[in-house]
Amino acid sequence: MSKFKIKKGDTVKVISGEARGQQGKVISIDMKKSRALVEGVNLISKSEKPSAKNTNGGIVKKEGSIHISNLMLVEAGKSIRVGRRANEKTGKLERFSKKTKEVIK
Repeated sequence: MSKFKIKKGDTVKVISGEARGQQGKVISIDMKKSRALVEGVNLISKSEKPSAKNTNGGIVKKEGSIHISNLMLVEAGKSIRVGRRANEKTGKLERFSKKTKEVIK
C-alpha cells in the first residue's frame, strides 16, 4: 500500500473528470481503492428508505468518491505539486511544495 500526498482535511482541486475545477475539503480517503470523498464535489443522487434520522426518506444528494490521481492540493488559493522528503532534525517524512520548497502543515 502506497502513501498518498493528500490527507484528510486538505483542500483539493479536481483536475479532471466531470467535476473539473471544483474545490473542496477531503472528508475521507479509501487507501485500498485509492479514492477520496471531497466535500461538495461529485454529488450523486441516492434513494434512501425512511429511518429514525430521515423519517421521510426520498432522494438524497451525497458525495461520490474521486480517484486520488484526479486531485491536486490547494494552498493559498493556488494548486501545488507535493513532494516528500525527510526532515533534517527528526528524520521523519514531511510534505513540501515543489515550487516554494516550503513544508505543508
